[in-house]
Amino acid sequence: MTNNVTYTRRTLLAASLLAGITHCSLPALAADIIKIGAPLPLTGALSPEGQKLQQGYDLWTETVNASGGIRVGGRTYKVEMIYADYQSLTPRAVQLVDKLVSQDGVNFLFSPFGSGATKAASAASEKYGIPTIAGTASSAEVFDQGYKYLFGLFTPNETLTEPLADLVKQKLPGKVRIAILSRNDLFPLALSKDADKSAQKRGMEVVYSEKYAIGTLDHSSALAQIKSLNPDWLFVTGYTNDMILVRKQMSELGVNLPVVSMIIGPSYREFSEALGPLSENVLSATWWHPAVRYTGKGPFESAQAYAETFRKKYAVDPDYTNAVGSLAGTTLQLAIEKAGSIESTKVRDALTGLKVDTFFGPVAFGPTGQVNSYVPPVFQIQDKRPVVIYPAGIKTGDLKINAR
Repeated sequence: MTNNVTYTRRTLLAASLLAGITHCSLPALAADIIKIGAPLPLTGALSPEGQKLQQGYDLWTETVNASGGIRVGGRTYKVEMIYADYQSLTPRAVQLVDKLVSQDGVNFLFSPFGSGATKAASAASEKYGIPTIAGTASSAEVFDQGYKYLFGLFTPNETLTEPLADLVKQKLPGKVRIAILSRNDLFPLALSKDADKSAQKRGMEVVYSEKYAIGTLDHSSALAQIKSLNPDWLFVTGYTNDMILVRKQMSELGVNLPVVSMIIGPSYREFSEALGPLSENVLSATWWHPAVRYTGKGPFESAQAYAETFRKKYAVDPDYTNAVGSLAGTTLQLAIEKAGSIESTKVRDALTGLKVDTFFGPVAFGPTGQVNSYVPPVFQIQDKRPVVIYPAGIKTGDLKINAR
């Protein structure tokens, strides 16, 4: 009998791997299980981001299961993560969300990476009435669809661009001229629009605003134009590999500007490791940083405790994508415990009314399902390390201006 069970489970695992589905761990056959589906870009252009989210999910899953599981009424449930690699292709993410629900029978979902894929896939999870935590979607366009089962853990984009514009305006005298270069993708484009609004609201002049195609490998034409305009502030949006490439090509073309901000690449250690001295003084904003000093409920009692637990497992400091992966699990866990049930509608209602302090910051959702309860930090890479320069309560340095 044991051999037959082992053979069956191995066969199921092999079939899942062929379909792009993997499990964090195989459950005990008789245990109560909560299944969570997580489509991720584990291969392709966005694989660095996808792998970071998976680390965050895995750390939460292992921590919860090691403590006995999630307690629901008089029962305890272990967590099983079911991963699906959509290979950084948004249409495949949509297909896999449908498969995770209709064939794999997940109870809950964690959204794909980023605003674009989250928006595309959210129709499927809404159709099935599956409570879905969007860990990495910040664009309002994701949450203005009237959906009732989608909950986002990132504050809106303007919570990044507003403090950035304030800091630059305070530091640079006279009329500030800004150039904006954006990846042609939902989140980067939305962020660039908010940067434009934040700049113009403060009397800045937008002298350049263009987008580059996904997969662009040569930014020299755009950077040459920007150089000829000689702006005070360059604002670039995209993902990690985009930012590394843009910064390298800026150096090759001699584009030296007083302020260079990039979102979201500098939030990752890979950015500084790949660029070395070229990462110096690059300004950015993010939704979480190990320097924050939040405490709260859930398996991680504080930001410091979370960072220590992460370092023990992965031997590196966590970044905001790692942390929001663990926050997705923590938020779902607290909602399930509040609901006293794993029934979809009851968990959705618990999420709607959730107001709780966590290691990531206070979590409460606005009327569209997007969190609106914490202040994201702004940081600049100085002397090879990120220095927080906003908000005042956690700042460890001030904005530095580059010489032209």
